[in-house]
Amino acid sequence: MSAAQHNPDAVIDVRGLWTVFPGATVHKDLNLQIRRGEIVSLVGGSGTGKTVLLRQMLGLETPTKGDITVLGEPAAQLTRAGAAARVGMLFQHGALFSAFTVLENIAFPLRELRTLPPQLVREAAMVKLQLVGLGPEHAHKMPSDLSGGMIKRVALARALIMDPPLLLLDEPTAGLDPESSDSFCELLTALHEDLGLTVVMVTHDLDTLFALSTQVAVLAEQKVIVHDTPEQVVRFDHPFIQTFFLGDRGRRAQAPLPAAPERAAPAAERHPTHGK
Repeated sequence: MSAAQHNPDAVIDVRGLWTVFPGATVHKDLNLQIRRGEIVSLVGGSGTGKTVLLRQMLGLETPTKGDITVLGEPAAQLTRAGAAARVGMLFQHGALFSAFTVLENIAFPLRELRTLPPQLVREAAMVKLQLVGLGPEHAHKMPSDLSGGMIKRVALARALIMDPPLLLLDEPTAGLDPESSDSFCELLTALHEDLGLTVVMVTHDLDTLFALSTQVAVLAEQKVIVHDTPEQVVRFDHPFIQTFFLGDRGRRAQAPLPAAPERAAPAAERHPTHGK
């Protein structure tokens, strides 16, 4: 399928996707379209290829068959230099460089372009550090000195260093305590609104899913069986959905929460420095 046949309104357009490994077919004629401004959660049982699909969207893996268009171009082109200006990626455990300081980690994609003076790169990294709610006193710390929540925030700042319109997240709140997880979700919600991001995430955390998602795509039977709002997805008749969404954990996650106070301050001020 040519790029012209893809949906021009979709930020990500997956058509006729097959992923075949020796002895296993993970995806079979999978289709998925993600529109601008959405926060889409990919969920499914073990072995349904959620993270594989995320990596294919990023151009890190090539599907056996089918096409993925990201921001109007084949996903394979995202491996080119400067692709971080189009898509930011937050890996599950942060994937920070252990020998780099916080500021060096954030600045890395911009520095690798070798097109800007070092001082400007440093200033841009400092802006992103504060955007994710961390103060300048953290700039010269090493990753080993950071808490799990801070590692996630630094990794998020690095993913946003070149102001990409699309952000991919792999288990963004995995390993965080409830307070840190809630704080990180609040940060993502604010950045999504303030920066106009389109977000795609893989998550098993139902609290995170219901806190953030505008859409949920459920992978089962080697394809996307339903793609809709969280409220509509939980009504879809399928054994996985019954187990995942309608068990005790799912019912607790869907319980109404008190209304949040109206936000007025800039994103960096709304998320003050902390060590969560």
